[in-house]
Amino acid sequence: MNITFDELRNIKHQLPHGSIKRIADELNMDEQHVRNYFGAHHLEQSGNHLQAGPNGGIVHIEDERILELAKRILSESAQNASSN
Repeated sequence: MNITFDELRNIKHQLPHGSIKRIADELNMDEQHVRNYFGAHHLEQSGNHLQAGPNGGIVHIEDERILELAKRILSESAQNASSN
């Protein structure tokens, strides 16, 4: 899957507090690996590859589990906000 770096960072910044730990726990991963997945400096250590381009470049994501869980958390958060 390909996504712009800006889109990836936007998802991270929208996540509620504690989401990095939740993702790491649910996927049985180290929290630092999850941070690297969304980060600029260690992006490739998480298995993602950044290519120069518009909107911060294009990130090629091999393993989409973290991204899928992050999107699910955002959806849950939106549902909780709308029900309050």
